Amino acid sequence: MNAKNEEKLDRENRKKLVFDAMSPRRQKHIEKKGYEDWDPFIEPKDPIDIRKDKTKRTSQSLIREFLQTRPLEGYSNEYGQGAFQLCLGLINEEDRYRGMFEFACWYYELLKKEGYEV
Repeated sequence: MNAKNEEKLDRENRKKLVFDAMSPRRQKHIEKKGYEDWDPFIEPKDPIDIRKDKTKRTSQSLIREFLQTRPLEGYSNEYGQGAFQLCLGLINEEDRYRGMFEFACWYYELLKKEGYEV
């Protein structure tokens, strides 16, 4: 038996031990969702406040930097909330927000190309 098979077998044994140590109610919940898909060893994500983007900035520092470039009377709470949601979505690499961002970049370039003031 090679090392990879041994590691997989060891992981399955540990998974079974974790499952067996749970309450029957919790076991039933896992079985309902699918024991095969359940992974008790998934690493938790970083808390939102310390998650950083590629530039090593937190969402808080990014949004603060962005809003400081806007005139104070130039944006509402809704504007700031929208910018913050997009910021979090991009940091978390969510497809929905990446699509919004790429569309906004494309649209900006289209308006410039066609001579509209942006």
